[in-house]
Amino acid sequence: MSKLASQLNLVIEKTKTLVELCEALKEENDLLKLENQSLSVALDTGNDKNKRLEEKVKALTVAKSLDEAGVASEQKQALEEKVLGTKQKIDEFVREIDKCISLLK
Repeated sequence: MSKLASQLNLVIEKTKTLVELCEALKEENDLLKLENQSLSVALDTGNDKNKRLEEKVKALTVAKSLDEAGVASEQKQALEEKVLGTKQKIDEFVREIDKCISLLK
């Protein structure tokens, strides 16, 4: 009977150890769940910030291209003004040549 009692005590001690280990693992699991949750929130926040920054980059790219188009437009307008001025001078020369021809007749 003494042997049976010692075996029973050993089983009880091992059961207590397993229960304590189970409790410790539950606490660790709870801590890991909290850490996982906080990391998920941090990841979501980082993803949102990344999306906002990507939108800003797109907006800046569009703004830059529009600005460059504006510069190109200004250059084109200046070139058109020069062409118009040159055409006006040519027209004046043609009129003067026509006057001279008419005087020669």
